Amino acid sequence: MPSSRRSKRRPWTEPHPELDVQRATGGRRSEDAPDGSWTVQHVRGSTKSYRCPGCQQMVAPGTAHVVAWAQDGLFGQDQAVADRRHWHTACWQLRARRRPR
Repeated sequence: MPSSRRSKRRPWTEPHPELDVQRATGGRRSEDAPDGSWTVQHVRGSTKSYRCPGCQQMVAPGTAHVVAWAQDGLFGQDQAVADRRHWHTACWQLRARRRPR
């Protein structure tokens, strides 16, 4: 005989929890700025080091940072993702103030 035990995870009378969009999208979001449309993902840290295109300094392993790539890449989305760059969070936020090199 099948069990008629109710689930203990969420009682029937309680509403569904709100969807965490940040978690559902893997932390990715879209940003529109004067320098284009970007897909941006916050990363808690990684095992590798990367050179930040904003300050030309290294993003050390284990450092929280931003990974960004153009949404309107000239050679398509696959190439845009392949050309993604790892930025210090502050460098990404201040990139509009930086003079082009």
